[in-house]
Amino acid sequence: EYEAYPEMAEETLRQIGDEVRARWGTIREVAIVHRVGRLQVGETAVVIAISAAHRQDTFDALRYAIDRLKEIVPLWKKEVWADGAEWRSEGAGEQGSGGAGEQGSRGAGEQRGRGAREMAEAMLSVEEALERVLREFHPLEPERVSILETLGRVLAEDVYADVDIPPHANSSMDGYAVLAADTGGASRGAPVRLRVAGEVAAGYVAEAEVSHGMAMRIMTGAPIPPGADAVVRVEDTEAEGEWVTVFAEVEAGRYVRPAGEDVRRGELVLRRGTFVRPQEIGMLATLGHKEALVTRRPRVAILATGDEVVEIDAPLAPGKIRNANSYSNAAQVVKCGGIPVMLGIARDRVEELTEKIRAGLAQGVDLFLTSGGVSVGDFDVVKEVLAAEGEIRFWRVRMKPGKPLAFGRIGLPPASGEAGGDKTVPVLGLPGNPVSVMVSFEMFARPAILKMLGLAELERPVVEATLMDEVKHKDSRRHFLRVRVEQHEEVYRAYLTGGQGSGILSSMVKANGLAIIPEEWTHAPAGARVRVMMLD
Repeated sequence: EYEAYPEMAEETLRQIGDEVRARWGTIREVAIVHRVGRLQVGETAVVIAISAAHRQDTFDALRYAIDRLKEIVPLWKKEVWADGAEWRSEGAGEQGSGGAGEQGSRGAGEQRGRGAREMAEAMLSVEEALERVLREFHPLEPERVSILETLGRVLAEDVYADVDIPPHANSSMDGYAVLAADTGGASRGAPVRLRVAGEVAAGYVAEAEVSHGMAMRIMTGAPIPPGADAVVRVEDTEAEGEWVTVFAEVEAGRYVRPAGEDVRRGELVLRRGTFVRPQEIGMLATLGHKEALVTRRPRVAILATGDEVVEIDAPLAPGKIRNANSYSNAAQVVKCGGIPVMLGIARDRVEELTEKIRAGLAQGVDLFLTSGGVSVGDFDVVKEVLAAEGEIRFWRVRMKPGKPLAFGRIGLPPASGEAGGDKTVPVLGLPGNPVSVMVSFEMFARPAILKMLGLAELERPVVEATLMDEVKHKDSRRHFLRVRVEQHEEVYRAYLTGGQGSGILSSMVKANGLAIIPEEWTHAPAGARVRVMMLD
């Protein structure tokens, strides 16, 4: 049994109700009833009622309210243990006296452990959060561009060969085109002499035919002249005016590249969905394609928020930080194939933030990224504006760094006279710390951009490595540690690159991978085998 303090409970419940309304613009009503006083085990203690325009928002808001109750209620709850010892949660007064000190200490530790487990269970796993995010994304429409612009993009059509490649049999060596039978038994001790009928270079065709007893000088890539069926290397010959002495026997087909050796006419050469690299561009050019149909590159709006953020060329006044997040995010967007649309900085004012969001939407973006303002305890301006402009859910993800995450859709009403409903765009609200924002991008924004590009493989390469440094005091979240991976013979080793705080960007600079420490590990000992997501 426990007893609660009505004046604290009333204020707390009102606070939770206000938070729910602020986070979901579709909420019509919130009512939370929490019994106070001394309750018997089994009695109904809490009733939460929520009414919203959308069913999913009701469920999400309900989960949020429950999570917040789990976080806050212990601050005004007093436990009475079975043996009569009393322990009040942190913030609710001092521990009971009179021989209860040892018992009370035990109770406090157990209570904190239970609270931590409850909070972890209320969070989304990385996989759950990613699955919910990716549901909202699909490959974008295709566009036809010059083949050089297809680099790093995905083909949206099958490409067939309309000719053989190479289109004719040609020589793979400089030398002499001959009939193989004429070189039978040729060697340094018993050479064969042939009359030279002429020569042919790459880009030209022979004017004469090669018959028995004859040879034709030929350059690499030149078409094999009629009658010839092999090539003798120039280093196996010696020219003597109109004659050539051959010192090596060759079989039919020697040093001859047949027509269609690379690609046959009518063959499917590049499939739809192929990621275009320089070699694919070379093949498109070989097949005579100046343009190709590829999935459009997504346009990604990038907006930093907060009164403390200033432009990167501004002097640093007390309490200010430069806008590193927008530039690191923009570089990440470019690296994975998107087009960043820089919107600058929005201050913690409803009007300014709303104006920036609408300006981004007006530029036809496919994804909206914000940084800062989504953590518990942040000013509510970002949450309020995002909720007002669309349907946004505020999550806590079981990962470190990067626990807070906002996701949903924001949009503009249709222009006057335009048919259809509101145009909405997915939005990801990332944390504000520089490492958190980059890791959250890697886990959620990068896969979303790759999916819009039409790629099937959305994950980075992962290797197994030996962790060379111990990591203590790990909580129940999945940790992504900044490491430098080195290969020693057949073994990968992962070294921590420095402090792992979410604000320490220098350790991200030194890292080429993120070591993944599972949720169930309480710490990571040196020598442990871990999976590392490679960044480079």
